[in-house]
Amino acid sequence: MKWQIISIGKPSLDYAKSGIAEYTKRLRRYTKLEMIQQKEAGQEKNSRFLLDASEGAFRIVLDERGKAPSTREFATDVETWQNNGMKKIALLIGGADGHNQQVRDAADLIWSLSGFTLQHELALVVLLEQIYRVHTVLKGEPYHRD
Repeated sequence: MKWQIISIGKPSLDYAKSGIAEYTKRLRRYTKLEMIQQKEAGQEKNSRFLLDASEGAFRIVLDERGKAPSTREFATDVETWQNNGMKKIALLIGGADGHNQQVRDAADLIWSLSGFTLQHELALVVLLEQIYRVHTVLKGEPYHRD
């Protein structure tokens, strides 16, 4: 299974770049990951980019109004997707104005990473860490503790 993380805006903060690099490196042991980033261009253009870039993938839109799954729920979903032969999952992170209704309507799932509104770079680090954590859970490795 391949993960695509498609986001608006490129990380510029050092802590975010470092976190992204660390979890991208860790994930290489478990799965394929593609990061696609686009410069902020306004909600309509951002939305068109996200939809075009995720064409054919199972789309998970990250939105503050979405469901906030637990790590175990996420792991169960990933295991199910793998067992069902899912090829590609695209996680969509919007720009400063969020997602328009067209992106939300095209989503297979809408998730929230937190009840808090997260800065985009921080959301990307949190997302990568959770994908890593899920893969360690599925492998039975000790990174995750309940």
